[in-house]
Amino acid sequence: MLEYRYDTQMLIEGEDLDEDEIGEYITEHFQGDCLLAVGDEELIKIHYHTNEPWKVLEYCASLGEIYDIVIEDMERQSKGLKG
Repeated sequence: MLEYRYDTQMLIEGEDLDEDEIGEYITEHFQGDCLLAVGDEELIKIHYHTNEPWKVLEYCASLGEIYDIVIEDMERQSKGLKG
């Protein structure tokens, strides 16, 4: 069994976004691993493995518009099922 089940990905579009601040907030407030938070002041790509993707989505939505949201169940994938 995987420690963190859901591969959570999205784009955040907004103003004055800071990838370092967003990354720090996510790692301090949500359990998970493999964080990727990259982009610029108007667009940030998030990739994070967690068991509570809805909390990450809620936080990111508070920063701007979120879209291209993908949440994949890596445990199902490891069994050869659709994620």
